[in-house]
Amino acid sequence: MLLDGAGEIVEMFRNSFPLSFLFFVPIFILISPMSPASAAHDFAVYRMQQYDLQGAPHGSRNALVNVEARPITVAVFTRKCVIVKLKELTIDKYKEMVQQSAGGLLVLLPTPIQGISKEEKEHLMELEQDLMEEESQTPVYFAYETPELNGIYDSIKRLSNSDAAESAFEAMMGSMTSNGFQLQVAGPQSKALNEFQIVNIQGKLAGYGIEEQLPTILIAAHYDAYGVAPSLSFGADSNGSGVVALLELARLFSKLYTNSRNHAKYNLVFLLTGAGKFSYQGTRRWLEDQFESGETSHVGDVAFVVCLDSIGNGDTLHIHVSKPPKEGSQLDTFVKSLETVVNETQVNRSVKMVHKKINLAEEFLAWEHERFSIRRMPALTVSRFESYKSPQRATILDTRDSVDTEVLSANIKALAEALACQIYNLSTTEGSEVFSDGMKVDVDLVNSWMDYLSLTPRAAQLLTKDSPELANLQLAMNRHLKDVKRHVFKADKRDPECIFYSGTEFTMNAYSVKPAIFDLFLGLAIAAYLAVLYLVTQNFHDVYAFVKRLNIGNGIASKKVQ
Repeated sequence: MLLDGAGEIVEMFRNSFPLSFLFFVPIFILISPMSPASAAHDFAVYRMQQYDLQGAPHGSRNALVNVEARPITVAVFTRKCVIVKLKELTIDKYKEMVQQSAGGLLVLLPTPIQGISKEEKEHLMELEQDLMEEESQTPVYFAYETPELNGIYDSIKRLSNSDAAESAFEAMMGSMTSNGFQLQVAGPQSKALNEFQIVNIQGKLAGYGIEEQLPTILIAAHYDAYGVAPSLSFGADSNGSGVVALLELARLFSKLYTNSRNHAKYNLVFLLTGAGKFSYQGTRRWLEDQFESGETSHVGDVAFVVCLDSIGNGDTLHIHVSKPPKEGSQLDTFVKSLETVVNETQVNRSVKMVHKKINLAEEFLAWEHERFSIRRMPALTVSRFESYKSPQRATILDTRDSVDTEVLSANIKALAEALACQIYNLSTTEGSEVFSDGMKVDVDLVNSWMDYLSLTPRAAQLLTKDSPELANLQLAMNRHLKDVKRHVFKADKRDPECIFYSGTEFTMNAYSVKPAIFDLFLGLAIAAYLAVLYLVTQNFHDVYAFVKRLNIGNGIASKKVQ
């Protein structure tokens, strides 16, 4: 009989029950419906900015996380990592987390981020600016929503909702049936990149005649981008569009300068600068080196400087100046030429001058031309933005969709025509176009460059001197310009203007955990199970006899029924 065989098995384990129980543990694990792998998740997260500018710290100062996850609806954030969706996060809640020394903050971004509503975009841009105003010891990360992350978010929401149940029993059952998560970002703490090198790239087209005696027009654009998280900062418009415009202007004028009949008596210098989003540190150092080293060929007789910043959209080109140009000056003539070209060749578009004095007390300079104006060089910045405070200049929403290739190409053509009027002393009323037919702006090339610059994030701390993006920009300038070279510099160790920190992208691990109440009940259940199993094993003959009598009784009863 089956029971007789069971008796022999029980007798075998009876005298060594504590040890024999270990035999069953692997079997219980193998037949368990919960897979151990399903209790652990890992996903990419992007850390908030961290840098020092002129000695003032900015952004998140901590990178490590190893605490339990909670939703933003809880009352206490101390030693908890808050998982929140973008639309739920407010600056007041963030400040409350910082005050309570929250263990971390993970912001879930909608996918695709370009598809969010106008109100959500405005909310995100405002939030980015508020988050970066002050430093924080709370680790702050961003991640794109995925089904896996949404599942974790829903689980901790259910766990939180159980705390607000109407009865203690409901709260207890809710806690037992919900999963919590322990979030962990391991690795070294962020460190200052004191040896980080910033790169400027310059090239020129020498004018006809004795180069040192000719006036120079300098065209500049910074190539880096800025957003709340460096690894999410693509900067398509600010300032990918400015870089593309500079490269296309270099290509167009190199065609003119290779023909002796069109070789103008102006030197054209093209300058791509680094760390533009950090008060234009690349421009500052380039100017210092030019003046201090005696290399004044680029700055000795500058007619004016044109800085390009965010010109890939909009219906107005804003000319930003530190002081209005003098009537009849070369800068004044250029501005008037640009106004005439835009008004005569582009429908429903205009040019507007914006005057703003330089405020050296501010932590950030407003526009790149201010670095040149401080050196008493006539300069302006061309941008579609009327104010330097526009949140669209520093946001992770500045992706490829923010640039209209047709608008950018039209702006490049207008700038090229205005520059041609200046260097060839042409009248804009003559109705002739220099850049047409075979000399026109290459829209396909502009589009290709915009696609390329929008593929990877271009935050300043990501663009090392060996980055492929800088190598390709230098290669493009080499095709059309002469004397192309790099200007590489580090922050001053004694009094650094700007310091970047390591750690911009991490892998976050999420481990499924049960609340303490679940462990308590599980322990009681296991204890009860082991107690019953022990009693049954020690008194198996009595149990066997009882079951046997029960079976015999059932057999007799069934025969009587028959």
